[in-house]
Amino acid sequence: MKDLPNKIQWHPAFYAAVELEFKEDVRELNLTEEYNLSKKPICIDLLIIKEGDRDKILKNEIGHIMRKHNVLEYKGPDDELSIDTLYKVIGYACLYKGYGKTVNEIPAKELTVSLFREAYPRKLFEELEGEGYRTEKKYSGIYYVFGMQFPVQVVVTGQLEREAHSSLRVLSDQVDIEDVRTFLKNTGGMTDVRERKNVDAVLQASVNANREVYEQIRRDSIMCEALQELMKDEIELYKKKSREQGMAQGMAQGMAQGMAQGMAQGEAQLIRNMHKNGLTLEQIMVISGKSEAAVMDILAGKEPVVEAV
Repeated sequence: MKDLPNKIQWHPAFYAAVELEFKEDVRELNLTEEYNLSKKPICIDLLIIKEGDRDKILKNEIGHIMRKHNVLEYKGPDDELSIDTLYKVIGYACLYKGYGKTVNEIPAKELTVSLFREAYPRKLFEELEGEGYRTEKKYSGIYYVFGMQFPVQVVVTGQLEREAHSSLRVLSDQVDIEDVRTFLKNTGGMTDVRERKNVDAVLQASVNANREVYEQIRRDSIMCEALQELMKDEIELYKKKSREQGMAQGMAQGMAQGMAQGMAQGEAQLIRNMHKNGLTLEQIMVISGKSEAAVMDILAGKEPVVEAV
């Protein structure tokens, strides 16, 4: 479908994935998206402030380097992670310190910088080593940079351990189906509202960027059930609206056939609304339970098929 949106919103999905990564400690963290450094439009992708004990080691490996104030920069699949990017983020951290309300309110020793990208930034590491900095692979996909003003780590999400970091690994435009399988398994039992919203945000970006992979998943009955389970609240909401709209129109018509026609039209309108709001073809198919052909017909303006009553 050429008219479906192709601009993937990677950053909101990254924020959600980070929350899922730190779910064991998230109640003790204050995460601020696009933290404004000043009145001008200069902002940090994600700022994490430890609340309480700043020396507490977070359970997630990505958080082992973190102190009280932590500046995170995320680069999507098509974005470059260069040495200039690193210095820019170091600059953000310096500005963040400098904009404290009182002198030295944010001590430099309590600041860290983390950069995230799916692919290994080979050129960046070569340039850092050429400038006299030392890089060390601390964990799978997690590299520390020594010698800079603040503790710095580069997180290569494509190299992270699959089981422990599925939330970040599925943020890819070439996602591995095993990563999706692991993500669905790891998040399937989550019931907390905040966690469910984060799962939805991650899935939204991943599905939009990997339609063919998720079409394979849709044909896999077990994985499709897991995907539907994760999206059940959204599915039920759309179904409820569809029933309510259809019944209202059907009652006005006063006949069973009219009710069926009304429900079909209501469902068709919801499908059009989902498309208008940016849902992908695969998502619409999962939520509505309709085939690709049926959804395409509705979006093309054809009258919905009325089931026999």
